[in-house]
Amino acid sequence: MFFFGCLMTCVTAQAQDIEVKSPDGQLVMTLHTDGGRAAYSVTLDGRQMLTRSCLGLTSDLGDFTQGLTLKSVKNIDPDWSLNLSRVKCSHSSGSASGILAQFANADGKLFEIEFFVGNHDVAYRYKMLRPKEDNPKCAVIYSEASSFNFPSQTTTFLCPQINPMTGWERTKPSYEEDYVADAPMTAKSRFGVGYTFPCLFRIGDDGWALVGETGVSSAYCASHLSDYDVSKGYTIAFPMKGEANGFGSEFAAVPLPCETPWRTITVGTDLKPIVETTITYDLVQPLYEPSQEYKPGRYTWSWLIWQDESINYDDQVKFIDLASAMGFEYCLVDNWWDDRIGRDRIETLSKYAQSKGVNLMLWYNSNGFYNDAPQTPRDCMSTSIAREREMRWLQKIGVKGIKVDFFGSDKQETMRLYEDILSDANRYGLQVIFHGCTIPRGWERMYPNYVASEAALASENVFFSEYHAKKEGFELTMHPFSRNALGTFDWGGIIMNRYMSRDNKSRHRRYTTDTFEMATGIVLQTSVNCVAMQPNNLTELPRHELDFLRELPTTWDEVRFIDGYPTRFVVLARRHGDTWYVAGLNGTDQPMTLTLDLPMFAGQTVKCYTDRPLAKGATFCESELTTLKVDKRGKAKVTLQPLGGIILR
Repeated sequence: MFFFGCLMTCVTAQAQDIEVKSPDGQLVMTLHTDGGRAAYSVTLDGRQMLTRSCLGLTSDLGDFTQGLTLKSVKNIDPDWSLNLSRVKCSHSSGSASGILAQFANADGKLFEIEFFVGNHDVAYRYKMLRPKEDNPKCAVIYSEASSFNFPSQTTTFLCPQINPMTGWERTKPSYEEDYVADAPMTAKSRFGVGYTFPCLFRIGDDGWALVGETGVSSAYCASHLSDYDVSKGYTIAFPMKGEANGFGSEFAAVPLPCETPWRTITVGTDLKPIVETTITYDLVQPLYEPSQEYKPGRYTWSWLIWQDESINYDDQVKFIDLASAMGFEYCLVDNWWDDRIGRDRIETLSKYAQSKGVNLMLWYNSNGFYNDAPQTPRDCMSTSIAREREMRWLQKIGVKGIKVDFFGSDKQETMRLYEDILSDANRYGLQVIFHGCTIPRGWERMYPNYVASEAALASENVFFSEYHAKKEGFELTMHPFSRNALGTFDWGGIIMNRYMSRDNKSRHRRYTTDTFEMATGIVLQTSVNCVAMQPNNLTELPRHELDFLRELPTTWDEVRFIDGYPTRFVVLARRHGDTWYVAGLNGTDQPMTLTLDLPMFAGQTVKCYTDRPLAKGATFCESELTTLKVDKRGKAKVTLQPLGGIILR
């Protein structure tokens, strides 16, 4: 449990710089309080990670960005010990340094800024206070001055925000735009409205920084980053007015007193702290108790390759049988099931699945009034009355999870819808996956039945276009350093068909190797993972591939960064119980030879899943299972084929 201890005596401070050092003394956050404004900066091991960056907010109570006077500073001493079940590790513990700084604005109204400083993480949030006269008891926060100002040599790895009510059937923003790698800060975002979280920055040769937020619930809106401003860097930007078809405010309405979500910054001289950070979970608390123990696992999914035509009873039986043959726990039935199969036959299908040791998950459209997406079922998740009726029925027929799609907003009203769906689903023992949606912000800990979100250009795009099939390596070597570093990720499929068609012969091909695809099941983290096999794969895939997929874990006790560079390659190690898995992806079209540092395998001979070089005249590399001797120092030399992978265990 996360808590603050050792509250120190209040110290009056005026117009001064206040340093807060991490427990190891290497990271220093400095609070600047001169000129009537509040700002902060960050150094790591003497390197400048963030230059002077603004703090403060504006509200209907007044302006808390200027005319500020520092009234007091309290030292606080956070520590935590958490057991986790759905994220990159099963336990997180540690200690940090912190302060609570109280300011008065020009009108004498008070607010506070709380800082958390760990060995590689800085986080802060605002606390709005209720006045002594006990009114007002509520407020509206219009904007934050919160900014992230990086040194001039910084380059970026960012995904652009997009304008509301755009894209397919007016379903955006849905965090599904193309990342741009190694870009200068001065480059404008593609749509001119900033960037979605998480945001990764390379600070020249000095290190890396990952910016995000955590603790967003129905009590606040979610946010993103503005375009770069040379005078102040990137600023927290609230949702756009037109999101959700204009429904709901773009501001945050709060009770008094209140705490805003945390703004988080993870820094490192290399990428290890970025990949391994648990800051998203360390700062939040569960909002309710789980109604039961939710089961992790793998699921089959017909829609990715067979598409809408597969949403019929007979085809879904094939994918249930596939899940059963592979020992997978779930089968996801996608859109139109209410129309193309019907509710009565879905009940029969669920019974059949259970007889085969498999449970169904069902797809839903989140609503209808803020997008034009035609897929049904619609209007089953948008109100408490509809959810109560639907979820009672799902529990009755033995369905264990839902996938809810098409949200397209970061407004507080949409955050409330996410929370309501999760809370109601928990009463009926349902796990929840979100698609066409925002990123999670500590939700794995806040909502115990939350599984994962899409919030990226995911696997469906490999099917939709050859362009994205060719970019799969680029995308999947980006996400471990950004999207998946701060939240679980439903990429939507370890794709084992070589062609994006039911007959596995037509349409465009998959450009990654089989080993690359299998390795994504380890590199990309979610506790309920899609293995997007097709029934034909049971007879087409070699035995060692089938055996690996049957044994693939989806929960992890520990993660370690081994090597990598965003959009080029990544090698991670994950531990499940006593077993270590090391997985690597080559996102480029050239072979890559690496010398890996693997202390967990020092002196051992391990299983090695890899790819043979492309044979003359062949279209695809063939995978193979061999062994690899790791030397006593834990060093191992390996070669990853173009868009290929490696797995050691």
